[in-house]
Amino acid sequence: GWRPVPMFLYTSRRHWDGHGGNRARYLESACNPSLLEPGKAFLYTVDLWATSNVFPAGHRKRVEVSSSNFPRFDRNTNTGGAIAEDASFKPALQTALHDSQHPSHITMPLVSR
Repeated sequence: GWRPVPMFLYTSRRHWDGHGGNRARYLESACNPSLLEPGKAFLYTVDLWATSNVFPAGHRKRVEVSSSNFPRFDRNTNTGGAIAEDASFKPALQTALHDSQHPSHITMPLVSR
């Protein structure tokens, strides 16, 4: 059967909402939200949901990291204010880290035909 595709991403800023996403304020606890410390690296495990793609030889995949995917998901004002109530917006910069200390990766299972 089909399985979700996990993504392990280290980032140094707020989190994105994408086709798989998490709210950064709930990274440590679903019950006690807290804001992230700018400049500090955080590990996110993102369920990219079940998917099925055929990739021809030489094909490349692109990963996009964003603060929001509105209107698909609730907007993210990048202020840390109340979700769906905050009227002010701030620009945000996300950085995906990939080195020996931050081995970001996507695990994609192979399914035989």
